[in-house]
Amino acid sequence: MMDPKTATEPTAASAPADVPKTDLKTGLTQAEAARLLAEHGPNAIGEKHSSPLLKFLSFFWGPIPWMIEAAAILSAAVQRWEDFAIITIMLLINAGVGFWQEFQADNAIAALKKNLALKAHVLRDGAWRDIDAADLVPGDVVLIRLGNIIPADVTLVEGDYLSVDQSALTGESLPVDKAVGDIAYSSAFAKMGEMKGIVTATGAATYFGRTAKLVETAGAKSHFQQAVMRIGNFLILVTLALVAVILAVAFVRGDPFVETILFALILTVAAIPVALPAVLSVTMAVGAVKLARMKAIVSRLESIEEMAGMDILCSDKTGTLTKNQLTLGDPIAFVAKDAGEVILSAALASQSDSPDAIDQAIVKGLPDAGALKPFTVAKFVPFDPVSKRAEADVTESGGTFSVAKGAPQAILDLVGADADLTAKVSENTDALAAKGYRTLGVARTDKDGKWRYLGLLPLFDPPRDDALETIHRARSMGLDIRMVTGDHVAIAREIAGKLDLGTDIIAADKAFDKDGKPIGTVDIETADGYAQVFPEHKYRIVKELQARGHIVGMTGDGVNDAPALKQADVGIAVSGATDAARAAADLVLTGVGLSVITSAMEEARKIFERMNSYAIFRIAETMRVLLFMTLSIIVFNFYPVTAVMIVLLAILNDFPIMMIAYDNAPVAAKPVRWDMHRVLSLSLILGVLGVVASFGLFWIAEEYMHLPRETIQTLIFLKLLVAGHLTIYLTRNTGAIWERPWPNWRLIVVAETTQIFGTLAAVYGWTVTPIGWELALLVWAYALVWFLINSVVKITFYRFLRRGRDDVPPAARPAQGAAGAG
Repeated sequence: MMDPKTATEPTAASAPADVPKTDLKTGLTQAEAARLLAEHGPNAIGEKHSSPLLKFLSFFWGPIPWMIEAAAILSAAVQRWEDFAIITIMLLINAGVGFWQEFQADNAIAALKKNLALKAHVLRDGAWRDIDAADLVPGDVVLIRLGNIIPADVTLVEGDYLSVDQSALTGESLPVDKAVGDIAYSSAFAKMGEMKGIVTATGAATYFGRTAKLVETAGAKSHFQQAVMRIGNFLILVTLALVAVILAVAFVRGDPFVETILFALILTVAAIPVALPAVLSVTMAVGAVKLARMKAIVSRLESIEEMAGMDILCSDKTGTLTKNQLTLGDPIAFVAKDAGEVILSAALASQSDSPDAIDQAIVKGLPDAGALKPFTVAKFVPFDPVSKRAEADVTESGGTFSVAKGAPQAILDLVGADADLTAKVSENTDALAAKGYRTLGVARTDKDGKWRYLGLLPLFDPPRDDALETIHRARSMGLDIRMVTGDHVAIAREIAGKLDLGTDIIAADKAFDKDGKPIGTVDIETADGYAQVFPEHKYRIVKELQARGHIVGMTGDGVNDAPALKQADVGIAVSGATDAARAAADLVLTGVGLSVITSAMEEARKIFERMNSYAIFRIAETMRVLLFMTLSIIVFNFYPVTAVMIVLLAILNDFPIMMIAYDNAPVAAKPVRWDMHRVLSLSLILGVLGVVASFGLFWIAEEYMHLPRETIQTLIFLKLLVAGHLTIYLTRNTGAIWERPWPNWRLIVVAETTQIFGTLAAVYGWTVTPIGWELALLVWAYALVWFLINSVVKITFYRFLRRGRDDVPPAARPAQGAAGAG
């Protein structure tokens, strides 16, 4: 592209090589435009469209859906129509929820598309006309005025001045001044001035379009989804293996085929994790309601689990860590009598009603709002990118004078500075730049009409009032915050220093090569922050940190943040974010500031503990029932519970399971992650202990009490029910059951109610053989003794894990898992 420093008169002959050669007086002809439109396509973001029906059907494909479908087919084959209806409805609901979530996620592209300008003022066949922006083609001559959304990537070729707000695209906190030869990006906003330009890129080829393409391709697979699939696959394989053994033994023994199939069907449906995704989703949905009360709206439920394990948060600077309000620093006076004179003179060289952020900051910085009233601006010359200053002729009761503000060097040229003043200005400007300030020079004429350099006016975007406290709180929770900004390294370092984020800030173009690959000499993982960042860089930063094993969060508010927001494990759209950022994000903050994030992290870790508790319980119970059933049938040729008892157990277990979503849970001090080794280890230990306990009761009932097999079946049923419900209390923490936080009253009431109902059914023979109160109380006592034994084993298991963790150097430790928390 043309270098602004070497720009010449804007003619077709002097246009840079990659700018189409177009006559600036006539523009393209309609025929040329039609040909180019066919060649380049419409000026719109392309979208991949797939059949909604095929998307919906895809949710019926996978290990867990296959098992549910197999159970439905088996129930239809043996004419168990009630089971068939329940299983089919469950399958449809699971598919419907998944389809809806994916549909919502696709809104990111739709929101980006809405940001394209709808109309463009274009020169065609020598006449200016308004056309749909989608019909623009490379080579079109367009006119960009104050208030316009730039319709495509445009190289500016004619005009004096254009100020463009492209913060939503590049993250720059200030409007950018454009001159002839500069590029104005698609979907940026023209705040001041008017210029002509030649369209150089449209649609997906624009800077904005490449951003949208990144959003379309971004996306990390949820750790929650991976964990659920691992749990589900494990239980499915175990269930299939043990049911196959039962069927084989029954076939060899010559048991009735239909009865064996019915029993295997009921056992399969009860054992496989049909409700696993639904229960965990409900747990997260209840948590999402709590987060909404904290002004954090969850758009993707799985992000709750990701937030619990998030260990790095890439935070956008402008508007997130800072106020996004340009503010005056302490002026440096040269010949001015005080700092107030510097500010007043700069304010007279500004327009109070201008949308320009600098003018607004200067006017607001006046110590006295009425200080301008004695003065009348007779003539105002707006900022000119050539002279790099704004001027005003001012009258007051004492006479007339002129004021100017602009680039420090431009003001030096205006006043005809000597070497000493030049050195002083240069020294102070460099010192302020090192602190992250943008500096303006201010001058005023004296009574003889001679320009005098009054002083320097520093400008900066200050940190949010709550940012430092929030950062310290997040750090105490094991969260590392990294600043990500499009501003210069010096500005980033200054803000990072004030917020105690560390000053090892690297420029993104020094960290990645032109192909987007990390440069080996730059350690992206250990940097405190990243500056001079473009959308591709943000996206790459997130990808690189994820590749290093981190669970990465990303905050943002603009279109430029959308790709990284979607790629991040937890994309967080902050208050006031654009529609594109909200659509790409997993969490949308409606409250101001980052403090909401730390509160949301605490709640997310509680939710994670509840999900972990359920996972351990579900695996342990499946192993306890299946393994005991299989061994009983193989070894003793005895069905320890009937098909009706299995169904009753499954129903009575469902009620307290759903209350896990409301349970009180501890908050881990560090990020938590699924540790399947620990989850499966504890589950298997508890499951095996349950099998031993069940066989112990069977042995006592048959060998010592000589009870009939029908009565023993009811004893086993009641033992499985009582012990199973007690296991819920066991898995909810890592210590003794009386340690805080105590179980929520909902969990206690529902668990004990179902236990009482099951006990009454066993005592009085509701659909089972009655056993009376004496045997029922014996089963309760037996289950409570084993509950205490299981508690000791569980506590010992966690102590062993903690001891092993303490033996590992801190730098080599993995992220804390919920199963090992404590």
